[in-house]
Amino acid sequence: METKKILIIGSGPAGHTAALYAARADLKPIVLEGHEPGGQLTTTTEVENFPGFPKGIMGPELMQNMKQQAARFGTEYVSTTVTKVDLSKRPFRVTTEKGQEYLTETLVISTGASAKYLGLPKERELIGRGVSACATCDGFFYRDKIVHVVGGGDTAMEEANFLTKFAKHVYVIHRRDTLRASKTMQQRAFDNPKISFLWNTGVSEILANESGVTGIIIENLETGEKTERATDGFFLAIGHTPNTSFLGGQIEVDSHGFIKTRAPHPDTNIPGVFACGDVQDSYYRQAISAAGSGCMAAMRAERFLEDQHS
Repeated sequence: METKKILIIGSGPAGHTAALYAARADLKPIVLEGHEPGGQLTTTTEVENFPGFPKGIMGPELMQNMKQQAARFGTEYVSTTVTKVDLSKRPFRVTTEKGQEYLTETLVISTGASAKYLGLPKERELIGRGVSACATCDGFFYRDKIVHVVGGGDTAMEEANFLTKFAKHVYVIHRRDTLRASKTMQQRAFDNPKISFLWNTGVSEILANESGVTGIIIENLETGEKTERATDGFFLAIGHTPNTSFLGGQIEVDSHGFIKTRAPHPDTNIPGVFACGDVQDSYYRQAISAAGSGCMAAMRAERFLEDQHS
């Protein structure tokens, strides 16, 4: 079995950028695209905060452009999902859902993180049409509108505060009567006159028409009483789950499951294995920061290979 110089797992902004830089360095990268080729941006409608597109660009189109650019320089894309890796020795062994095996001298993990959802009917099909898991990405579209945010942690407070820059008013829905967020984040939200709280409350249904979300039905978890509320936007802020289950615990992760890297580099605890994008970034979670980390991962892999063969 031929040993590859570099193999990239995942095909969001980080994976495509790593592939582009690796291909231009003549490392002949292979990208195993994963179960969601293009990553979370394929579920986003218009992207207006990625540099170079003054009129914005649709998320799927941006991902397709990145893929075509990397492929132009010789990147090979394989439509498959990785189920297992053996990182105990080099070359590393990577196994896919179809039983294919790859050997590689370096490995770039760019499998992203999946937003947690409530599991409501129509929830996922309304993403980009009133439902969002990223206030930084979509807040601009809710200028002078009413929005509701679900969650009680730091993420929810950050999202709610950010949304007040645009929205007329932000309502935070929380299942309990106290927040899990840090005291500083809580106070910032409590002090914001454009944020109100709906305590001991859950969401049982999202209401929509052909244009998108029009309202939600909430339930008081103490009394069981249900109420319909009009809203223009419904933001999920209950966290993200990094896609790392296939690693089998071989890579060091933090308390939330995100891969630990050796800042400022994308190096993991295993020499020759690098991580980039949202799988190692629980803070920024932006396409541009993911792309930047993909560039770093490819350059570090190139340097690692040079050092091994020098």
